[in-house]
Amino acid sequence: MAYTVVCIPGDGTGPELMAVARRVIEATGVEIEWEEHPAGMEALERLGTTLPEETLAAIRKHRVALKGGITTPIGKGFRSVNVALRQELGLYACLRPCKSYPGVRSPYRDIDLVIVRENTEDLYAGVEFDAGTPEAQRIIEMAPAGKIQPGAAISIKPISEVASRRIVRFAFEYALAHERRKVTAVTKANIMKFTDGLFLRTAAEVAREYEGRVAYEELLVDNMCMQLVQKPHLYDGLVGGLGVAPGANLGEGMAVFEPIHGSAPKYRGQDKVNPTALILSGMLMLRHLGEMAAADRLEAAVAAVLAEGKDVTYDLKPDRNDPRAVGTRRMGEVMIEHLQ
Repeated sequence: MAYTVVCIPGDGTGPELMAVARRVIEATGVEIEWEEHPAGMEALERLGTTLPEETLAAIRKHRVALKGGITTPIGKGFRSVNVALRQELGLYACLRPCKSYPGVRSPYRDIDLVIVRENTEDLYAGVEFDAGTPEAQRIIEMAPAGKIQPGAAISIKPISEVASRRIVRFAFEYALAHERRKVTAVTKANIMKFTDGLFLRTAAEVAREYEGRVAYEELLVDNMCMQLVQKPHLYDGLVGGLGVAPGANLGEGMAVFEPIHGSAPKYRGQDKVNPTALILSGMLMLRHLGEMAAADRLEAAVAAVLAEGKDVTYDLKPDRNDPRAVGTRRMGEVMIEHLQ
């Protein structure tokens, strides 16, 4: 059975990473028909928009996409294409597996936790007003005296019971499906008593439905950050906010898989960027498609190459100037060899 997958190469190093990732994924033997569509800088230059309607229509039709890194200007320019994709397609759950692999330098070993983040609300809702606008001024005037400085830019942080219940239930169902032991709700409810408070109350209600099956706890984000540094082995699932790290954005019957890293435009065309995160995103995609055996083989091939530490890109070498580091394409070729 052939699957049609929308392929969004992205920009910067995205297209070259995507070319390698596609070859590695195909080497699992799963038949995939790639339907390529643009987004990001390339789409802006060619079509006058960063997120063409044809790209959205293709994902709505085929229900699954693999996306490369896309450049997002910091503090100026167009808004994040990644955020727009999630909002337009209702991809409310951001799934970020954080797993350590032998061969990748880290202060800790045997880490295997998952971050589940709500994609559509909180500050990701993208509701903001620039300094000096009438909307920002009205909000300043509505706030208690002295709470907001004159001339401030304003972001609004909406949190609803509906979206909170949906994402918390997603986390618990994911925990059950993947034999995870615990879900941790992470908030700043001691300060944001109405918004994060609503989320926390809703999380506790949902958690009661899973008593005896999945453990549940609540932590403030300050404490969570410290615990992740000091005791990362204690955590299986996180509801809250974040390489070799893959990512998935999931909605009702629709999914877009992407690496956590950006587009790294300064390395474009140099054949030196690590393809692991995008390839592991492809592994998550195969699991989503129900191709579990192929996904397991793909992850095993990636793990073997990382553990050997020989045919890896410069960032995975103990010395980043190691002349024995290989390029993007070669690292992908060695993963393919492990799959054959």
